[in-house]
This record gives sequence, structure tokens and C-alpha cells, in this order.
Amino acid sequence: MSDGYRIRLATVDDLPAINDIYNHYVMHSTCTYQTEPESADERAAWFAGHGEAFPVTVATDGGGQVVAWGSISRFRPRAAYGWTVEDTVYVHPEHHRRGIGRAVVLDLIERAKALGYHSMIAGIDAEQAASVALHAACGFQHVADLREVGFKFGRWLHVYYMQLMLEVSGGSP
Repeated sequence: MSDGYRIRLATVDDLPAINDIYNHYVMHSTCTYQTEPESADERAAWFAGHGEAFPVTVATDGGGQVVAWGSISRFRPRAAYGWTVEDTVYVHPEHHRRGIGRAVVLDLIERAKALGYHSMIAGIDAEQAASVALHAACGFQHVADLREVGFKFGRWLHVYYMQLMLEVSGGSP
């Protein structure tokens, strides 16, 4: 990645930084519908549940500090959804508008393709225009709107769903 940033698989040692970035958005944004900060134990359990099939990545600066993170997660638990994943990306608020989020999403897309997934979903709060634009720039298409499915900061929230069909070799699973 350019500008001294590097994307790599996350390790347990990255969890405090991942959690700090995430908890900022829990408390100050509708980009997550979680309303209470994630504890270290909850983050550790989340990380343990991901594994090789659902990678977690971090973007680090030239000094090795985590400035963004992303993950591929199971879209739904039923077996027939097994070829579809959901992406997540969070960039430290002091590192916005530098191409880091785009690099993380593009990296997640390549990882999903390599793992043989067929489709990637992004569920985005409708107010998060930057996230919608980011995903559109990465090839995602708008596929659905869910109205008033979340309530945070004293107001109802809408989810904007975007989808990317992954070009993987081999056709059907």
C-alpha cells in the first residue's frame, strides 16, 4: 500500500487498537448500531470466532501503528448463505480521506475471492455517505433499503445494503 501504509492479517496484539477505533464509532457515530463500547473480552471472543475463513486485517502506518481495520464475516448462519460474506471497515478518525478505507475494502475483496466466496454484502447506515461512496467506488451496487431498523442517538436509522458479486473461478460450490 502506498504512503507508508501496510495491510496485513491482524493478530491478538492488534485487538486493543482495533477496539479503540471501533469504540470511538460506537460512541460517536451511526456507522455501527452497537450502543455500548465493546470490552476487551468481547473483542477477543469476536476475534477467536473469525479464523482463516473470515479474516481480520489491519492497516498500519510507517511506525507500525494500527490506523484502520477490516474483516470478512459470515453473512447469515444458515448453510445456504455460506458463499456470502459481509465486509466491515473502520478507519481511525485522524486518518480519513487518505485512501486507507478503500485499500482495506479492496484487500478484503481479494481475500474473499481467494477463499471462494461468491458474494459480499455491505450493510451501511443510510447517513454514512462516505461509506456508501467508498463501497460504490469498489464496485458494490445498491440492492436494498431497510427503514427504521435501528435506534441510536434518539432517532430511527435506516440501513442501505450494497452487494458485490465476486468473480471466482469454478462456478458453483
